[in-house]
Amino acid sequence: MLTVEIFKKDGRVKSDDGLRFVAKHDYSTSFRDIVESIVSKRFPESKGYVLKIYDTYVIRKHALTGVEFQERYDTPYYCSPSSESYFTS
Repeated sequence: MLTVEIFKKDGRVKSDDGLRFVAKHDYSTSFRDIVESIVSKRFPESKGYVLKIYDTYVIRKHALTGVEFQERYDTPYYCSPSSESYFTS
């Protein structure tokens, strides 16, 4: 699976890169070129859009047991069983 994050160049945004978040879409295919061609037609670079494509799931190790598991790439560190902070609340 792949996830596409769509941003638009915007001078009003105070972030370092000047990008404003627009949308996030998940796709069930693993072919980056297909996903990029589909999304770039709707959100063209010529209109200021920037696409960031990620693998939806990554493999991490459980902090206590060492067992590998899959979780979304955008899971916050403190919410992941791969971090010690997950267990210290």
